[in-house]
Amino acid sequence: MNLPMIIKAVGFLAILALPMLGFSDYVLHIAISVLLWGYIYTGWSVMGRFGLVSLGHGAFMGIGAYVVTMLWNHAGITPWIGIPVAVVVSMAVGFMIGFPCFRFRITGHYFALVTLALSEVVRLLIVALREYTGGSLGVTPENVISADNPVSFVAMQFSDKVTWFYIIVAVWVVGLLIWRAVDRSMIRYAMEAVSQEEDAAASLGVHVTRTKLIVTMISAGMTAVGGAIYGQYQLYINPETTSGIAISLQIVFAAIAGGMFVQLGPTVGAVITLLLTEGLRQTVGHDVHGLDVMIYGAMLVLFIIYMPRGVLGRVIEMFDRRTDGGGPTAQPRPQPGE
Repeated sequence: MNLPMIIKAVGFLAILALPMLGFSDYVLHIAISVLLWGYIYTGWSVMGRFGLVSLGHGAFMGIGAYVVTMLWNHAGITPWIGIPVAVVVSMAVGFMIGFPCFRFRITGHYFALVTLALSEVVRLLIVALREYTGGSLGVTPENVISADNPVSFVAMQFSDKVTWFYIIVAVWVVGLLIWRAVDRSMIRYAMEAVSQEEDAAASLGVHVTRTKLIVTMISAGMTAVGGAIYGQYQLYINPETTSGIAISLQIVFAAIAGGMFVQLGPTVGAVITLLLTEGLRQTVGHDVHGLDVMIYGAMLVLFIIYMPRGVLGRVIEMFDRRTDGGGPTAQPRPQPGE
């Protein structure tokens, strides 16, 4: 076992031991939030790392949160069934948006604008269906938790944060495994070829539209799961916190800041965004509305200019330079599992 694997194993064991160290519920809540958002950001990076920059992943997150909640509140369908339904709906929406864009080569900034519009359309749809969704006021999944009934497996509701911690650790690990599977598959090499030159990739036998759709649908499905888990954990959702443009931009910023080309980069991005959000909440509270979004935007520009591979990507690059004796380092695309 090489050194990086040992470090990862020790880190994972430390994460599993976190609830046993006597930390407060607030610390566990922060850890849960970091892992959950780390999973959502990882879902975005599955497609973002190949140049498919989506500014509308808040739409997929909102679909996941609202489909599960609506099925539970209005039809009594357990979230364990609602989550797969939400994934299918989200992947279908990803297909409907992706197919015409990829078929007619709507890429780059134009694709980003299409996805941004998708996020706003979903938000407005949620607001318009206020009889079912609660509109802009949001909605709470029908709560069956009480002092006499602290756990409801059917409703996927648990009052104990330790239970939620291990559930979200499992979801986070699955997200990392999906990222790694894509990274080790032929899809990665096909997408890298497509991102360089579509015509050349097609001439080599790559089905450009299909390959892009596969990546987009995987990313959409992962984000929908994140939205569903978020709704069940918070027991409250509204259009701004699950499907607004601010959420979409937060996802992009965090993945880029942490390092979307590195498996654990989006999780590092989650640490950055959570610390920033909590720091702003503790210092200025809600006195300056939208301050966090402004700071996200400014930092995003700085990261793109000065640290395009993100914090973790930069650390790995510096480590590689030191181990290579300090010589000049080329800038190839990240290797599998980097």
